[in-house]
Amino acid sequence: MKTKNQTVMKLAQTALLAALCFVSFTFLQIKIPMPGGDATSLHIGNAFCVLGALLLGGWYGGLAGAIGMTIADLMDPIYITGAPKTFFLKLCIGLIVGLVAHHIAKINDSTDKKYVFKWSLIASIAGLSFNVIADPIVGYFYKQYILGQPQKMAEVLAKWSAATTFVNAVVSVILVVFIYNAVRPILLRSGLLVSQPKN
Repeated sequence: MKTKNQTVMKLAQTALLAALCFVSFTFLQIKIPMPGGDATSLHIGNAFCVLGALLLGGWYGGLAGAIGMTIADLMDPIYITGAPKTFFLKLCIGLIVGLVAHHIAKINDSTDKKYVFKWSLIASIAGLSFNVIADPIVGYFYKQYILGQPQKMAEVLAKWSAATTFVNAVVSVILVVFIYNAVRPILLRSGLLVSQPKN
């Protein structure tokens, strides 16, 4: 029964974080128009994907980001064609953050605030560094070879995407590490953090 309740709690938290990804990307982004009717944007949607991975684990956090951001893409005429790429990249962000935070550092087994802060920072940087590298590269090949965009246009978008993704990553790392380390003790005390520290 406890396991079933934990699963329901995790699914509810995943849905909440997916909604936060969607809202932050849809309503808090600064869109930068690109040639050919395309665009890139400054946003904090990835922060909630990373936060989900820190709180719930890689799969749940990755799915929260993938579902929330993909729905946001599907509802925007400019980004709709990029939805499959978004789903893949956000899932990978969550899996990388989860791998570092929970399988390498095992932050849920620790009550040492400095240790948790350090590894939540490292995990966030790892996941978002992957995105800084992968987003423009995957985007370039996706636009050119799947969507048939001219090479020059794909190159321009990839360069701008690299710049905006880097800015997004820096802002998101700062934001998510602050939020996670602020809410973690509260969630632990209230029993809302599904995985409790053992020591």
